[in-house]
Amino acid sequence: MALKSPFSSPNPHKLWRNPAAGKVFGVCAGMSDYFGLDLFMVRAVTLVSLFFFSVPVLVGYCLFALILPARPPSLYRSPAEEEFWRAVSTRPDVTMSAVKHRFRDLEKRLRSLETHVSSAEFDLSRAIRDLER
Repeated sequence: MALKSPFSSPNPHKLWRNPAAGKVFGVCAGMSDYFGLDLFMVRAVTLVSLFFFSVPVLVGYCLFALILPARPPSLYRSPAEEEFWRAVSTRPDVTMSAVKHRFRDLEKRLRSLETHVSSAEFDLSRAIRDLER
């Protein structure tokens, strides 16, 4: 069994090649997925850059095609999970704020439930319900 690093993240949102959505090796599609940009815009910027900086763009594209692993087909369980991990990667402060807000709401609901269950009214209605049996 391989020992996991304490610095490894469960976040599957990484820079991958996306051959399923790509034209040539899926590098632009992978960049588009990772940064949350429009695929057409990433391809357009790549093509314009290719005209002005041919050699560096070609070398960089080929290196990315060789170095980046292909995106696994079942990387996320649902589109909501994908959106969550993308937000964690691109806007961690907003995501953390949303998680804190959800926990505050859950805590408030739990307090309300505890208050209700520990109240005299709850005990009385339970005693009445037990008498009806």
